[in-house]
Amino acid sequence: MTRLIRLALLSLAIFSTVAACAAPKKTEVKTDAPAASAPVVLGADRTDQYVPLLKGKRIALLSNQTGITSKGKHVLDVMLENGLKVTVIFSPEHGFRGKADAGEHVSSSVDEKTGIPIASLYDGKSSGPSKENMDKFDVLVTDLQDVGLRYYTYYITMAKLMEACIEHGKEFVVFDRPNPNGMYVDGPILDMELKSGVGRFPMCTVHGLTMGEIALMANGEGWLKDGKKVKLTVIPCLNYTHQTRYTLPVAPSPNLPNMLSIYLYPSICYFEGTTVSLGRGTDLPFQGYGHPDMTCRPFDFTPTSRFGAKTPPQQDKLCHGVDLRGMKNEDVIARGIDLTYVVDAYQDLRSQGKQFYLKTGKRNFFNLLMGNTQVAEMMEAGKSAAEIKASWQGDVLKFKKQRKPYLLYAE
Repeated sequence: MTRLIRLALLSLAIFSTVAACAAPKKTEVKTDAPAASAPVVLGADRTDQYVPLLKGKRIALLSNQTGITSKGKHVLDVMLENGLKVTVIFSPEHGFRGKADAGEHVSSSVDEKTGIPIASLYDGKSSGPSKENMDKFDVLVTDLQDVGLRYYTYYITMAKLMEACIEHGKEFVVFDRPNPNGMYVDGPILDMELKSGVGRFPMCTVHGLTMGEIALMANGEGWLKDGKKVKLTVIPCLNYTHQTRYTLPVAPSPNLPNMLSIYLYPSICYFEGTTVSLGRGTDLPFQGYGHPDMTCRPFDFTPTSRFGAKTPPQQDKLCHGVDLRGMKNEDVIARGIDLTYVVDAYQDLRSQGKQFYLKTGKRNFFNLLMGNTQVAEMMEAGKSAAEIKASWQGDVLKFKKQRKPYLLYAE
């Protein structure tokens, strides 16, 4: 009981500290900034801007189930209705329809509705698009709903295609969408020695950028191969600022089913590199955590094989842990990255001599997700979540200054 009281007091102290740190600074808003009540107009909605730009060109489209306009139509259908010639579709992780597991290989196919070939960029066979597919178009359009995390793979797929377009002399266009976690910046800047399929650019974990802003920054900062630049056009959103609370109309991937999961994602995803379940294979993915050996816990759940989680961690085992579904969205946002959950599980399992990390070594998946080795080292040294969070505040200030020239929307 004494230990539980200590943990409760620690969590309260951390919340007070983090909420103060995460509160957005007052910024001058330009006089032409949109009213808070004005509906967001997506890049994909702005046909008056992009149809004249794309008319008469062969187009490749990078999109998936999230490429829905405000009228409920898929961007592919809108482009075709406006007489644009889409010759090939590229699909990212989870496939064009968004039904595959995380990391699952997806075969290339044909879109049943339009008959346009779909080239999977997650087929496990190649690291990028083939020359055959690159020869099918003049300009590539990206329309993907990102969730604003350095380890979320959609921007990495976009970066690979930007580089392919440079190599083959193609134009690149981004139909921009709001970042649901665009309200703040948090986490360490990626140590480029840990560059991987879940971390491509030297950004903070929560970078606060839209896909269009990432593309502009990658171009401007020389982050693409050999520092080269692609011929880039971004169709920005209207009536959006980085403080806009934008509710996603479509789940961006199978295990981010609601806004709470998306807001908790910056704090919970690190469990992917551990033996701890974060709810895959249950009704609370990214909304809780647990482990068979974490006893004396207020919540039980059992992960099972299901759509979007065919082989979830701790499958068919009774896990004991914490249910976070009672948290309010604004409280989660105010905390930013909250490592209280990770530190809690780490200390529990370590005290029992149980395995926490899936693998050891510098490039284990926990470190790849975290973007450095210092966090793991600080946990092993017994540091608190608040002390760990304080360690990357310099990175946050540095990155916010670095990204400022590329922001399309008021902070």
